Amino acid sequence: MAELLYETKQKAEHVILAGVCTSEQDDTEASLDELEDLAKTAGVICVGRMIQNRESIHPGTYLGKGKIEELQDLLDQTQADAVICDDELSPAQLKNMEEALNVKIIDRTLLILDIFASHASTSEGKLQVELAQLKYRSSRLIGLRNLSRLGGVIGTRGPGEKKLETDRRLIRDRISQLNKELNEVKRQRQVTRKQRSKNPAPVAAIVGYTNAGKSTLLNHLTKACVLEEDKLFATLDPTTRNLSLPSGQELLLTDTVGFIRKLPHHLIDAFRSTLEEAKYADLLLHVVDCSNPQMDVQMHVVYETLKQLGIQNKPVITLFNKQDKLLEPVILRDFNADKTLSISAKQDEGLNELLHTIEELLKEQKIYIRCTYPYASAGKIQLIRKNGQLIKEEYVADGILVEAYVPQELYHTVMP
Repeated sequence: MAELLYETKQKAEHVILAGVCTSEQDDTEASLDELEDLAKTAGVICVGRMIQNRESIHPGTYLGKGKIEELQDLLDQTQADAVICDDELSPAQLKNMEEALNVKIIDRTLLILDIFASHASTSEGKLQVELAQLKYRSSRLIGLRNLSRLGGVIGTRGPGEKKLETDRRLIRDRISQLNKELNEVKRQRQVTRKQRSKNPAPVAAIVGYTNAGKSTLLNHLTKACVLEEDKLFATLDPTTRNLSLPSGQELLLTDTVGFIRKLPHHLIDAFRSTLEEAKYADLLLHVVDCSNPQMDVQMHVVYETLKQLGIQNKPVITLFNKQDKLLEPVILRDFNADKTLSISAKQDEGLNELLHTIEELLKEQKIYIRCTYPYASAGKIQLIRKNGQLIKEEYVADGILVEAYVPQELYHTVMP
């Protein structure tokens, strides 16, 4: 008897993208291209797009009345299941569009939250995503005011709580619980940083736009085995690895969550403890996809997000990555960076120069010392070798003559 085979794979949703081009935003087409990449990452298929030129976004329906009618025609033609809007919608806009079009409406924020939810693998990442989702949903609860929960036993009779109020209370309680758990994570991070300060290896944080090649850089420098994929937000949870510089000095290299234009503020708030790892770094490695036509816009988004997080006045090495993808020469410059390098992390091009550049930049933050250590204090030289830069080590009659650059916080510890 032949076995019956059933198709269990879920059918991919078909969606239409919608955006509004205002006088303040003239790159809506590029923004919709990025929205399409986000949609593909979420596993849906884009079957159409629509852009409306307006002075400002319609406060009630996002798009104007005429465009809503055009969008309805496009939905009928393509048989699309949903519409994804390129901005965060207000509760009223969301409700009105759903009523007008009779299909599921998704905004950019919800789409990014969905991607984050599917990619979070650590307990901390899952906590942060859930917190961001709840904050987003709490302002968009739509309930029926005439539905009450009536108790059936003594002491519970009466109007009770309306369903909407109950949902809001449950969300508030869960948000409170998540905040407590994330505060504990933040406390643990502070303890870890305090322990690091006792053995102060410098820290470099990798920052950049999503899909710029941050994970590829971390993997090729440290053999970290972090997921590399040509998708937006392929990796979400931060990773820290040891890196040995040419002089033998050790460096902690930390990957961070990628940035994106219109990054939802719910996510920035929820991921603040993770993103703030860059705040305590000695320098930033800013990875840029120089093959992307929107390179300058993406660099601006990264710096604006760092500013929003209070991460400023750090030495920056900007790495113009993906040189192997360039079809023709482009102008590469970053006026916010202390140093700029052209690299291809995937092809291991420019990485040796990067290590030497990191070493030079760290040297500028160190104190030069020249002194003789008694043989009994030779352990301090090992501390210098590990956390500083040893230039000269010579055995003389009364001890070991050392010339080195040491971190400021280590200066008093290593002095004989």
